[in-house]
Amino acid sequence: MKLRALPRWFKRRIGYARLLCLALLIGFAALRVADPAPVEEIRVRTFDFFQRIDPRQKTARPVTIVDIDEKSMEKLGQWPWPRTRLADLITELTRLGAVVIAFDAVFPEPDRLNPALAADTFRNLDEETRAKLRTLPSNDQIFADAIRKSRVVLGESGLPEEIAALDKTLPVTGLAMLGEEPQRFMFDFPGLLRNVPVLEHAAAGRGLFTIKPERDGIVRRVPMIMQAQGQTMPSLTFEMLRVASGSGTILIKAERAGITSIGVKGFQIPTDHNGQLWLHYARNDASIYVPAINVLEKNVAPDMIAGKLVLIGTSAVGINDIKTTPVAPAMPGVEIHAQVLESALTGALISQPIYGIVIEFATALLVGLLVIAFAPLFGPVSLVIVGSVFASVLVGTSAYFYVQHRLLIDFTYPLMSTTAIYLTLIFSAFVREQAQRRQIRSAFGQYLSPALVEQLAQSPEKLVLGGEEREMTIMFSDMRGFTSISETYKSDPQGLTALMNRFLTPLTNAILDRKGTIDKYMGDAIMAFWNAPLDDEDHEINACEAALDMLDRVDELNRAREQEAKEEGRPFIPLNIGVGLNTGICVVGNMGSDQRFDYSVFGDSVNLASRLEGQSKEYGFPIIVGSTTALAVKDRFAILELDFIMVKGKKEPEVIYAIAGRENVAQSGRFQRLRNLTIEMLACYRNRDWEGALAAIERGRKTDEANALELLYNLYEARIRGYIENPPPEDWSGAFALLTK
Repeated sequence: MKLRALPRWFKRRIGYARLLCLALLIGFAALRVADPAPVEEIRVRTFDFFQRIDPRQKTARPVTIVDIDEKSMEKLGQWPWPRTRLADLITELTRLGAVVIAFDAVFPEPDRLNPALAADTFRNLDEETRAKLRTLPSNDQIFADAIRKSRVVLGESGLPEEIAALDKTLPVTGLAMLGEEPQRFMFDFPGLLRNVPVLEHAAAGRGLFTIKPERDGIVRRVPMIMQAQGQTMPSLTFEMLRVASGSGTILIKAERAGITSIGVKGFQIPTDHNGQLWLHYARNDASIYVPAINVLEKNVAPDMIAGKLVLIGTSAVGINDIKTTPVAPAMPGVEIHAQVLESALTGALISQPIYGIVIEFATALLVGLLVIAFAPLFGPVSLVIVGSVFASVLVGTSAYFYVQHRLLIDFTYPLMSTTAIYLTLIFSAFVREQAQRRQIRSAFGQYLSPALVEQLAQSPEKLVLGGEEREMTIMFSDMRGFTSISETYKSDPQGLTALMNRFLTPLTNAILDRKGTIDKYMGDAIMAFWNAPLDDEDHEINACEAALDMLDRVDELNRAREQEAKEEGRPFIPLNIGVGLNTGICVVGNMGSDQRFDYSVFGDSVNLASRLEGQSKEYGFPIIVGSTTALAVKDRFAILELDFIMVKGKKEPEVIYAIAGRENVAQSGRFQRLRNLTIEMLACYRNRDWEGALAAIERGRKTDEANALELLYNLYEARIRGYIENPPPEDWSGAFALLTK
């Protein structure tokens, strides 16, 4: 191959776009290895989304939180309480059968209310009293004695700075390591805040309650094992599990990539490479909280404590430790510890396996190469469709691993990598498409009109016949008495045209102002619809509002025309309209032939809307709506049930309603009376109580509201008298078959 032909061969066989995409693939791989903060945040936000849509469902409540809450502090005084009171709390919890008790607090200094301290600091005490106080056991000793008689885990805290040298005589938890040295992967706190020695020696265990939020302040992972001032320490919650299991040693497993798990007898908890547990959150659960005062006053159900792991913490304002979690913007830190224990004890754990990054790299590489190889063979639309399928597969696979196996497999990295490649290829396709359009304009410009050529060049897919199904609200409106009005313009056709334009313009504006779409004009009639082509969540309400606006605008037009007729000395004929509305599934799109088509709608719901418009004059109400529309707007408008009808051409009967006004009308006494009269009459009618129905009609005719219901009364009276002479069949459902469309 000659060197001069190489660029042409390369462009034809490979293409510069593919070469650029290969560079992007390599660049994104390097970005994932570096894992800067923005990349990690996108990944963990995705995991947050999974937790929000599928949080942990509680199958058991093995943990109880004894809450030092506002109620407890109001009765027992401000925190910290005397440690004799905490001793009483421990003693009562032990009596009730708590398995392990843990403090989400640290006691680094002697109790400020120790008797010996009081002897040295209180004024105006005689020497005998001071001597007596010095002989009393310290509050710390009483607290330690209560701890020793139970199984208590004390909380300790990691600090950002080293404090005094650690007391090497204080007890520590035994550790065993399997595999690589794990300490280099652990979070390392320079300092460690421990409890006073008398408490440390009495406790069954001790662990760090320090929770380390991530960069955005959200707690997603909780360290299970940490380094603090050179000391390897378990978390408070894992130490509780160790004490509960009776194990003397914690086993830490690590590989070259990091820590894989931490375990004791009966528990093996998978962690990330830093020894953190990805917490599978449940929603906030107030049922696991027990006020501390209730325990001290022995006013707590025994099953809230017996056989439970008990955490002692606080939710009181000023001393509470509020954290942000993926499922709740404000969760007490003590409840996060409870969620760790619940997840471990019920086996509802999630984890991000170390091999997950291998899956991510392999997916990004495979999908990226497939896209680079085959995407240029597709057109722009096909490219977007295929890209959507790839994205759906990636998201679906990640969701599958989370929902079915509780594994956190990141799809954002392969998705970002593939998306960047797609965008590059789409841009390349766009450039090619522009060149093709220029070719189309050049090739067909001599044979088609400029408008058709431009349409073909810009959006050829729009020339395809077809539509989509969606729920829509359809309107038909018609002028009443158009024939009589048109006869008065026999010698003035231009005047009739001007009148129709003057009539249709405000009605059209009313529809468009309420987000409607005009389908077509049919003489004096209008067909319109809502929820296409643009989505409209309130399409039923907007359609009803438009219908009422149309009535208002016709009234306004009639007032102006009446004044004009008066000034010109000619008779005035008012304009009136009837409106039919119905909601249902329709097909909307480009309809017609391959030569000519329009954006329109059809379906059974459209036909019913047309039938309802035709019935408005029979019932005496200008706006008639189908049952689906009425049910959707019943809280916003004055809805009046009219009939149960069988429309010609339909097999299923339909309950129809009138819209008599907006919410202010619905709340008026007049409308309430109208509705009650109608309900009474319809109830008798459908129960074949002809005499009762006629009596209800007569009572209605004697009220102030008679005029509004006169046509409806006349219609039902004629029907009832016909049924008296020719009763309906036994299986009559109350539906009346309309004889006309």
